[in-house]
Amino acid sequence: MPVRTLKRFLDDHKIKYVTIKHSPAFTAKEIAASAHVAGKDLAKTVMIRVDGKMAMAVLPSTLKLDFHVVREALSAKDVELATELDFKSLFPDCDVGAMPPFGNLYDMEVFVDETLTEDEEIAFNAGTHTELVKLSYRDFERLVKPTVVRLAALVG
Repeated sequence: MPVRTLKRFLDDHKIKYVTIKHSPAFTAKEIAASAHVAGKDLAKTVMIRVDGKMAMAVLPSTLKLDFHVVREALSAKDVELATELDFKSLFPDCDVGAMPPFGNLYDMEVFVDETLTEDEEIAFNAGTHTELVKLSYRDFERLVKPTVVRLAALVG
């Protein structure tokens, strides 16, 4: 979903949002610095396999997935990190690793770390390594209908 398609989707649903252009950045830390967004305010999308099925895990960039916690929260037998080869073809119109957390548009389940629900806004990659979209968390939740669970542990 290129930025244009995401914007059209948001516009069609009358969602207020802002876009933030930044120099090319690939890690959450680089993106936050380049876009002048606090790391805790930037959501990252991590592709996982839950009992063999591809899914999106969305969490603040300052946290990391805790696979034991995720397995328990989802009552899953197996949860593993997906490789780029696993998901690259699922997002042909996005830069690899820059897919926005709109799994609903890709027939994919989205799991959101519970800490994101405490924020008024959510910012995330918009399909490229040079642009973010920021919108109300409530609007994101209404459109995506993610499953909210504990996914993460503090990075450190």
